[in-house]
Amino acid sequence: MSLNPQQLRYLKLMDIDVYVPRHGVPVAAAIQAAATLPARAVELAAPVLPASEQDTWEELRSAVPACTRCGLHKERTQTVFGVGNPRAQWMIIGEAPGAEEDRQGEPFVGRAGQLLNAMLAAIGLKREEVYIANIMKCRPPQNRDPKPEEAAACAPFLQKQIELVQPRIILALGRIAAQNLLHTDTPIGRMRGQRYEYPDPKVPVVVTYHPAYLLRSPMEKRKAWADLQMAMAILREQA
Repeated sequence: MSLNPQQLRYLKLMDIDVYVPRHGVPVAAAIQAAATLPARAVELAAPVLPASEQDTWEELRSAVPACTRCGLHKERTQTVFGVGNPRAQWMIIGEAPGAEEDRQGEPFVGRAGQLLNAMLAAIGLKREEVYIANIMKCRPPQNRDPKPEEAAACAPFLQKQIELVQPRIILALGRIAAQNLLHTDTPIGRMRGQRYEYPDPKVPVVVTYHPAYLLRSPMEKRKAWADLQMAMAILREQA
């Protein structure tokens, strides 16, 4: 994978050192050059969806905050639906909202969200270009793992989101997301480095560590970078 100066800067922010051949741009010089790159002047335009598809999204958006299928609705501040491009090639799926997500109503905010943004930028993606959602739409108390019955109650919402987005690849962040998506109890360490498939519609799935875990275990960031490279290779194979 050829990295441009801006991608190298994001990798440096993630504390990941990347080997650059002698004939290439030195990492330090690339990072310095990236710091002077102008910000993207024009934000990505939201895709224009057919009326029927737009109506389906709106119905789903209305159904989530009205949900009382499990006990989590009693303690939530608000539901966390998902954000991003509804026609994204990449779909990023995490576990459940945390305290800040519960307050803001958006997945992956705070430090974990900043790291996720850096991970995406390292492979040339902006947050607006992907679609980000969680297994759970409500926050479990004290950020505990969701119970099986809670995840099962929430599953139809995510299934519909995947069906609507029709991504070319899914990146599952963390054990809970991976195990629920793929209906397995395999530890995440053994799930990494393999290509899986979401059954319906058929979409390749790559498993990596959750950004919150990477913040606690920065030495694992290099493995996450390898997972991102694998996901990009799978996407290229589909072209």
